Amino acid sequence: MADPNIPDAPAIEGAVHVHSGKVRDLYELPGGELLMVASDRISAYDFVLATTIPDKGEILTRMSLWWFDRLADLVPNHVLSTDVPDAVRGRAVVCERLEMFPVECVVRGYLTGSGLADYRATGEVCGIPLEPGLEDGSRLPHPVFTPATKAAVGDHDENVSYDAVVAEVGADAAERLLDLSLRVYARAEEIARDRGIVLADTKMEFGRRADGTTVLGDEVLTPDSSRFWPADEWQPGRTQPSFDKQVVRNWLTSPESGWDRSSGAPPPPLPAEVVERTRSRYVEAYERLTGETF
Repeated sequence: MADPNIPDAPAIEGAVHVHSGKVRDLYELPGGELLMVASDRISAYDFVLATTIPDKGEILTRMSLWWFDRLADLVPNHVLSTDVPDAVRGRAVVCERLEMFPVECVVRGYLTGSGLADYRATGEVCGIPLEPGLEDGSRLPHPVFTPATKAAVGDHDENVSYDAVVAEVGADAAERLLDLSLRVYARAEEIARDRGIVLADTKMEFGRRADGTTVLGDEVLTPDSSRFWPADEWQPGRTQPSFDKQVVRNWLTSPESGWDRSSGAPPPPLPAEVVERTRSRYVEAYERLTGETF
């Protein structure tokens, strides 16, 4: 059943709509391949907002393609072609059908977000003990694999232990996901750092081909799935400035929005100024990382 929190996906000639997530719409093409379309929708606090961010879908698609190219020697990806219908040109890819692993593969190089909350409560993140005295934004001694369950739209991903991943997908697959996730993060963190950006953490999704090959799918290393911070402003012990939707989160939790997060009611529409600031952060992240002009 369609989620009432997500607008209906637009019809695309020659393609059959099969699924919509918080941001992406998935269609099946006549040859059996999938058409993955990145919308301009934005989500926060497990809600898809009524307001969209202009050009966001194209920025996410371009950025993922840029990263897929730079990771190709580490892991194959699901992209088959960027030759897509005119209606979604620039924000869609044709991709192969995979058996997706039911795990969000999260790697953290810095402590913040739900990892920080776990650490403050238990001294651990996903069962991994961390040294005492860490703060919001602290760099970890080494990156850690902190997987999460995949939640339905409107539900929240739950951090889980590595043992839970083993139980879900088997020991061999879990070890492969751990290894690939850490390698992707290490490569991306180095590239971002050279461009003055801290990659605090990132979330990846992997699938499996019929021959057993593990493939990087969905999107990768965008401001929707990663925390990017300006390196010259990084300062542990506070909330970091970021190249993502933190502008939206900050406004929603401010008195100005009038929204009570605990009420269960959907968030209000975003004001034009918040929309423009959010768009500019996405554009800046893209341009600083890729060196290209959007």
